[in-house]
Amino acid sequence: MDLASLIGFGLCTFFLIFGILSGGGNFAWFIDPPSLLITVGGALGATMASYKMDEFINGLKGLTLALKEPSKQNPAESISTIIGLSNTARKEGLLALDEATQGIEDPFLRKGIMLVVDGTDPDLVRGILETELSAIEGRHKKVTGVLDRVGEMGPAWGMIGTLIGLIIMLQNMSDAASIGPAMAVALITTMYGSLLANWIFGPLSEKLKDNTSHELMMKEVVVEGILSIQAGENPRVIEEKLKTFLSPKAREAVASSDDGGGEG
Repeated sequence: MDLASLIGFGLCTFFLIFGILSGGGNFAWFIDPPSLLITVGGALGATMASYKMDEFINGLKGLTLALKEPSKQNPAESISTIIGLSNTARKEGLLALDEATQGIEDPFLRKGIMLVVDGTDPDLVRGILETELSAIEGRHKKVTGVLDRVGEMGPAWGMIGTLIGLIIMLQNMSDAASIGPAMAVALITTMYGSLLANWIFGPLSEKLKDNTSHELMMKEVVVEGILSIQAGENPRVIEEKLKTFLSPKAREAVASSDDGGGEG
């Protein structure tokens, strides 16, 4: 499990429990199955109605993806690989990259290099790779969109549950002693909705968006690297160009891992 998610959910749980206990609360007061069903069931149902079934299911699967430790590419390793390929192309020609790609695990990089080896026009290479980037971003947006939608519907259905509870309470005003407990139950659905949005679906959606942003950035590095190799640019120039995508700290990591990957 992703360490940040684990710690974050742990802190949320701790402060939720702390808030209940510090006020002299009883956990039994905060458990109401009908309210939970109204909030969670209504939020999921409204979200399902907003998407096709396969998109809705894929979106819920995104919850597990967000909780896993992301297999983020190391920028230093990716750039070093590209620089190595540029050296090969500069010394032996673009056709030599055919054999050099056999050990590359990244299918996106391998696909781009094979397009170059096949003599594809640079504009077409860029168009093909950027179209794939757009498709990846679109698929990921569908997943995060489902999670965001559930997060939006949670508080809304919590309020609906609260209104249902208030209406029932107002229809039974003859017993004054029951008004307090009835009001508490009515408010529980609002709390459930807020927790659904701000404890679960909101944070996990943001985690997926962050992972997507990193993945797309790394693929943009690959696109620029491939086109630079095809253009026959100096490996050192390619390295400096690709490092502009990275933060200063990440650039230092590239520099320390590459002892002259380009030409001196």
